[in-house]
Amino acid sequence: MANQGAKKRKEENTRHMANLRRLIIACNVIYILVRMLFFHSSFTWKHWVGLLLTSVAYFIPYQQLAQMAKPAYADDGELFDGGFDMSTGRICGYLHDVIYITSFVQLTSIISEKFWYTYFVIQALGAYKLFGFIRGFLSQGSKGEVEDEKTRKKREKMEKKASRPKIVKTRNR
Repeated sequence: MANQGAKKRKEENTRHMANLRRLIIACNVIYILVRMLFFHSSFTWKHWVGLLLTSVAYFIPYQQLAQMAKPAYADDGELFDGGFDMSTGRICGYLHDVIYITSFVQLTSIISEKFWYTYFVIQALGAYKLFGFIRGFLSQGSKGEVEDEKTRKKREKMEKKASRPKIVKTRNR
């Protein structure tokens, strides 16, 4: 009973990774069949490059998610950890976004090649997050600003108050 959560997470991760695999295979099959069979006259080397690009864009995040979802076992073979929770945000969410955007771009590029520009969304999101990360470091490093007298006195008073020992009063019965 102690490992019920780990077993449940392992099953959820297995099911989730199978769904992602089915999505990737379905998108590739649809792209290849429709693009090569129905639009074969307009199929050029650029479409092969696009298929290669989307295959790489599927492979890298899928492998990272598979590593995160891999369960860990103890030395005696008992399930120790069911893997990473795939429903969380952060890097796991970003990897899912890359897979979903890639499937969107691949399927809609059958209709128009202008949909390849949607890939700029990934770079724009990455640049936005990186800018926020770097800005956080830059704002902390600006200690060289000149304080006015009132702000300096207020800061010193707060520091002095914080450095005083705290007296906790208790009642004896």
